[in-house]
Amino acid sequence: MMRRFWRIFRLLALLSIVIAAIGVYLVTRGEGEIHASLIIATALGIGLTVLLGTALMTLIFISAESGHDDAAAPQVHHEKDDE
Repeated sequence: MMRRFWRIFRLLALLSIVIAAIGVYLVTRGEGEIHASLIIATALGIGLTVLLGTALMTLIFISAESGHDDAAAPQVHHEKDDE
């Protein structure tokens, strides 16, 4: 289970790096003076946000497939009416 998560997480880390690079490219393409702190903040902000969001969604899907969510749900028994 964890091996599958780490395999997916590596691909998502690569995706977040690519998206962060695109964001940095778009910021530096604009006119005006660009400071190094702006580039660093843009790369970290975009990259970590995408990485966190995709990691949490991956954990949700893996948790749903493993059956842990079913065990945590309360069991509801419906009584049938004799009408």
